[in-house]
Amino acid sequence: MKRLILPVLGIGALVALMPAAVRADSYWEVEHARANARAGGPVSERDAELLERYGCLSGTRSAFCQKLSGEPSKKARYRAERRARR
Repeated sequence: MKRLILPVLGIGALVALMPAAVRADSYWEVEHARANARAGGPVSERDAELLERYGCLSGTRSAFCQKLSGEPSKKARYRAERRARR
């Protein structure tokens, strides 16, 4: 019985660590997509999918992130302000 405890604990530790490795991989993937958005927009469909799912960082001024947040672009805001002044 004592011989069986150590291998079972070892396997249990490995199983417990596997989800953390998977989460770390997806975390870096999301951060990479956000960095691409800050640089000008998503580079691939996967980046766009990750940004839609997890969102952009606040203050990211790419057109894609503004479209996701529902925030009007600078040009649209300026035109609306000009029309309101008349």
